[in-house]
Amino acid sequence: MVTLLLDATRLEVVLSPIERGLARRSEPVRVERDRIRKVQLTDDAWTWLRGVPDPGTYIRGTIAMGTWRSAGAADFVVVRRRRPAVVIDLDGDPDFARLVLTTRHGLALVQALRLEGEGDATEVTEIVAAADAPPTPKPTPARPPRRTPRPAPVSPAPA
Repeated sequence: MVTLLLDATRLEVVLSPIERGLARRSEPVRVERDRIRKVQLTDDAWTWLRGVPDPGTYIRGTIAMGTWRSAGAADFVVVRRRRPAVVIDLDGDPDFARLVLTTRHGLALVQALRLEGEGDATEVTEIVAAADAPPTPKPTPARPPRRTPRPAPVSPAPA
C-alpha cells in the first residue's frame, strides 16, 4: 500500500517494492507543498485517469500504476479496484500535473494539508486534528418484530 509522508515543505509518496515494479519507478514521488493547488476525494478514481500509461501498468478495472501521459500533461497514478481515492492537482510541478492515489487516508491528508507543518515528516495515518473528538456511535435502528410463519391450513381428506 502506498505510504504518504507530509512535512512543512513537501508531500512524499513512498511505494512498496511491488508498487515500484508495477509503476516502473525506483524513487518516491516528491511534490513541494506549495505546488499543491487542490485536493479532492473521490469514490471512483477510474474516472480521473487520462491518457495512457508511459511507463506503467494497466489491468482494466483492477490496477493502474505509473506515469500516465496525455496531450499536455503527465499524471502519477496508483489506483486499485474500486477503492476511495484522493486527487491532488499540482501547479508548476516539473514532473506531474496531477496525482491520483487510492488510499483510505484521503480525509486525513486533506485535513493535514490545512494544518501548519511542524517540520518533521509525519505519516498521514498518524495525523489527528486536536479539535476532533472521537466519533459518537450511531444508534442502532430498532428492528421490526419478527413474524413467525403460520402453519398452512389443513384441508380435510376426501372421503
